[in-house]
Parts: sequence; C-alpha cells; structure tokens
Amino acid sequence: MELTSKQRAQLRGIANSIDTIVHIGKDGITDNLVKQADDALNAREIIKCRVLENSMYTAREACEELSRLTRSEQVQVIGTKFVLYRQHYDKSKRKIELVKDRRKG
Repeated sequence: MELTSKQRAQLRGIANSIDTIVHIGKDGITDNLVKQADDALNAREIIKCRVLENSMYTAREACEELSRLTRSEQVQVIGTKFVLYRQHYDKSKRKIELVKDRRKG
C-alpha cells in the first residue's frame, strides 16, 4: 500500500502526539527489536522510533531497514527519529481511518 501525500500528512499529525517506543542502539536492528516493532504496529498501527547516538545506523537507514522487515510504510524521518505505519489487516480493529484520495476514488 503506497501512501498519498495527504495520508502521509495525516499520519505526521498523529505522530506528533505519540511517544517514542522503539529505540535503536548499539546492537542495531535485532530480531527482538523487529518483534517489538511488529507487535507495536499490530497494536497501534503507527509507531515512532529513535536512533540513539551509539547506533551504527542513521535514522534513514534504520527506517528503511525496519520498514522492510515489518512490512510497514515510512511516514517521516526527522533528525534521529522516524515514524512507521502499517494498516491493520482486520478492518474491525483499525484505529486510524486514512483520508481517501479523491482522484483515485
């Protein structure tokens, strides 16, 4: 699922009010970290992550790698933080209703 610019803007607005829950440190992106991010995406659909100074990743590299491993969309990368989004597969459990793109719809 490719996000439109309006959907990305909507998700950036939501991300402003959420706390950072995934921290990437010197160990990098481990299986445990991927599981933590995956579980958080299942529960919340949107997560904010931070790359610590002692990590070997830049925020952009970590965002690309973690989004690939969790099959999620990259919303935003700013400084050492980034935001990932993955729509819940069960429509009844979705917490975020994305705006529709009028041109496609």
